[in-house]
Amino acid sequence: MNHSPFKRIDMVAALCVVFIWGTNFVAMKLALHDFTPFQLGAARYVLAVLPLILIVRPPRLHWKWVVLYGLIQGVGQFGLLFLALHVGMTAALASVLLQTQVFFTALLGFVLLRERIGKALQVGLVLAALGLGCFVMNYVTPGAGSSSASSPLGFVLCLGAAAMWAASNIVVRRARQSTPDFDVVGFLVWSSAVPILPFIGLSLAFDAPSTRWHWTGASLASWVSIAYLGWVATIFAYTMWTGLLTRHAVNRVAPFSLGVPIVGLAAGMIALNEVVTAWQWAGIALLVGALLRVFLKPGALSGLYRRVLKDREARQR
Repeated sequence: MNHSPFKRIDMVAALCVVFIWGTNFVAMKLALHDFTPFQLGAARYVLAVLPLILIVRPPRLHWKWVVLYGLIQGVGQFGLLFLALHVGMTAALASVLLQTQVFFTALLGFVLLRERIGKALQVGLVLAALGLGCFVMNYVTPGAGSSSASSPLGFVLCLGAAAMWAASNIVVRRARQSTPDFDVVGFLVWSSAVPILPFIGLSLAFDAPSTRWHWTGASLASWVSIAYLGWVATIFAYTMWTGLLTRHAVNRVAPFSLGVPIVGLAAGMIALNEVVTAWQWAGIALLVGALLRVFLKPGALSGLYRRVLKDREARQR
């Protein structure tokens, strides 16, 4: 593992990933103009797996892990996220709230695996809880959220998406433990094929009949947004991120993810004219502070989350 300072090309790659993952929330919002949340989920995964599933071999592990991860991370995380953006959540705030997956991972590790939560992480959890409290105040204080495009339902769904992301971390950990020769590429590609049929089924079951074929007349902007989600944000960005993990230690790469909510906030406000209220700014500040406490404090991550990151690093060597 290379422990030398980041080269210029590494810094460019890291900043590109931050920019792509931060702006992909805007792409989601744009695509939802012509696609229902369930249609968007199906389209995203079709584009994400179509070029790769034809050349990548299926992973050699029990298929229950592939299916479980595909359902939790695909249908669960992104299904709830798309629904949140559809019913009342701004792209700017979604980019911040989704980062609470770090704390949900720690809590799940404590409940399910009896993982110890260190003092630094405890402080992070308290700050995150206070931040979420500020978001709640935005909805209960009269007139506080009158200029905001977010809703209580969107807020809850977005937190549900973060919790699903955390649950998928545990699935990856269990799959890794049960499979000595774990193939991360095959696992990710084939598990990404799992959500396609469930999303199509959910669309047929719950989407209004008038919207089922509305996507056939989608604008160019919506199709470009889906291509951005499926190919740029998934294949291209994850390839660059994997390359960074190959050349550098995880604890040097992971802090760059702190830039994602910052870019997401700026992108939502600039590209979509989204408004952030005073209570929401307070919540954002507390959540970012909680993330800084965790990522920039050596040893602050929970045992489960540290192992998830170390597993990703080991698989790239």
